[in-house]
Amino acid sequence: MYIEKQYYVYILTNAKHTTLYTCVTNDLKKRVWQHKGKFVESFTKRYHVDMLMYYEVSNSIESAITREKQIKAGSRQKKIDLIINMNPEWRDLYDEL
Repeated sequence: MYIEKQYYVYILTNAKHTTLYTCVTNDLKKRVWQHKGKFVESFTKRYHVDMLMYYEVSNSIESAITREKQIKAGSRQKKIDLIINMNPEWRDLYDEL
């Protein structure tokens, strides 16, 4: 049986919601776990960005990367609007994955 691969565009934030980080992955649960564990020296480790606020699912890496670029190019307010539409309480969605 063939299982279609999925790709995720996601937005993380820190506890005070001062920093928003957008990226793409093919394993959202594992990737957010890596951010939470601060396993890699990175922007997210330095700024304690490890709370999953928003994500979208895509069936192609090309469309996921295109969407990631669109989100990154948008204003902070556009990112906040995406989060509020999906997650108005700004709760960490990681445990719901």
